[in-house]
Amino acid sequence: MLGSILLSLLLTVTVAVAQESQRPPKPREYDYIIVGGGTAGNALATRLSQGLKRASILVIEAGPSALHEDRINVPGLKGSTLGGKYDWNFTTIPQPHLKNRTIFTPRGRVLGGTSALNLLTWGPRGSGRIRQLGSPMEKAETYVGGPPGSGASGPIDAVINRMLPTHQKSFIPTVSQHFPIPFNPDSLQGNPIGVMYHPENINPTSYNRSYSANAYLPLAGPNLAILTNTQVTKTNFRPLDKKPHLHLATGVTLADGTTLTARHQVLLCAGAIGTPQLLELSGIGGRRHVVVVGQQQQQQPLVVVDLPGVGENYQDHLRVQVSYRLRDDVGFGPGGDALNTNVTFAAEEWAKRKRGEAGFYDDTGGVYVFADWKRVVAGGDDGGLVRLAKGVVVGGKGGGGGGSRDDVGLRKKLEMLGDETVPQVEIIYSDGYTGRAHQPADPLGKPVIDPRFLDNEYDMAGVVEILKFCRRIARSEPLRSGWVEEYEPGEALVQTDEDWREYVRSTTLTVFHPMGTAAMLPRKDGGVVDPKLIVYGTANLRVVDASIIPVQISAHPQTAVYGIAERAAEMIIAAHR
Repeated sequence: MLGSILLSLLLTVTVAVAQESQRPPKPREYDYIIVGGGTAGNALATRLSQGLKRASILVIEAGPSALHEDRINVPGLKGSTLGGKYDWNFTTIPQPHLKNRTIFTPRGRVLGGTSALNLLTWGPRGSGRIRQLGSPMEKAETYVGGPPGSGASGPIDAVINRMLPTHQKSFIPTVSQHFPIPFNPDSLQGNPIGVMYHPENINPTSYNRSYSANAYLPLAGPNLAILTNTQVTKTNFRPLDKKPHLHLATGVTLADGTTLTARHQVLLCAGAIGTPQLLELSGIGGRRHVVVVGQQQQQQPLVVVDLPGVGENYQDHLRVQVSYRLRDDVGFGPGGDALNTNVTFAAEEWAKRKRGEAGFYDDTGGVYVFADWKRVVAGGDDGGLVRLAKGVVVGGKGGGGGGSRDDVGLRKKLEMLGDETVPQVEIIYSDGYTGRAHQPADPLGKPVIDPRFLDNEYDMAGVVEILKFCRRIARSEPLRSGWVEEYEPGEALVQTDEDWREYVRSTTLTVFHPMGTAAMLPRKDGGVVDPKLIVYGTANLRVVDASIIPVQISAHPQTAVYGIAERAAEMIIAAHR
């Protein structure tokens, strides 16, 4: 059995979803058309349906509905859908600083989007400006057993997993006793620094995944229609009367050529990769990119809005791991790996699930650390990392994709490095081996994704410091008594900083948190949407998903994306009335 310390910079459901269809609907006019039935799209659609009962709303999702899919619903099967039929299967282009490897970048192509495929981590809220979403994020959740301030009536259920392997119980005392990192059970309330168990988006009754398709959509009214297995190829525009410099989104065109009309607004919820791709296909983006996209589509390129920020500013959390082989003589018993390697054990655990008993198909949760550099680097200072970060900003070489890098986003990141309440590091201690994940995907016809991972010294040095910190944790008691050997990378093989760098170049993946590609910033700073989420140069095209977040947040983004959808719904409803 393998236990893992992971680093990231970082019963079957029956749900009725009204008016779900796989054919173009009739009539073909709606007040609001939402492109993307994912995390944000379904939450937004449901709230609009509830708040605008006389308005007609359509959600268009490229993938199928999979409400009865065990691989989505059963927490212990999380990750099994990645790279499969419910996934867009994106990859980056070869990354020079990762030995020219292409990096698998999964995104949900299914009703529920990535909320149907993710690894279930709920929260924390994050620090700084993202915390200003506050109430909308809490409006999304029902955190059973959560601390004061938790949401108590939202559609998405959250709970501390009932299945906690014995070896995980040694992690919190190891960290809190040997390192300046406190036990923090209230980390979701805006102060994430510490070590803690995290809730997961799991229904505490059925112990199924709680996600946007099975939690939000059943709350919608009959004014919501859902069109699955249907891909939008572009948004259509005309100049706005009396304001020809603005463009009015009139609807969308589907892959089969069908045109659907939006009387009020088109709302893009296609995610940090799908949204900028659709904007460029619709003539919104940097002039050079829009022309190239038009030529690739064998169409006359038409620049509707010259908006160079579209598709730039791509940011993600990196993931590298060290893994340890647990002892089998200290009462740990079999773990998550055994579900894949021991048919008898897996059958026994499945029978437990059918009986409603706790077991490894519940998932096994995880223990989390959020910390700043001073708590991670040996010696208690930042190890010169802040100096390296300043060099990135001043030198104009940011990494993470695109554009002019001496920008407001980098300056904000540099500012946050001086704030000890904002974590720069996440460590997840979890059950089951997760190293060197496969990278399936066919990039043919997919958008070009170039995050420029680890293209500066700050990024590389930071990852190395975190890995060395992971090893120091593993060598501390009581955790040290629980493992036999460092399975990966191996203590004898990796000893020097250069050894670590080689390991990083060979094994770095991501934890699948892309954002920032349609940033909510001033237009002059590379922004794509204004504070009302309206795309610059348009009158009624909004973006509602993770692509609007201008600076990568120090948290798993799922909670924030629901918060964005909740806040957007409030704005749209108020404006409509």
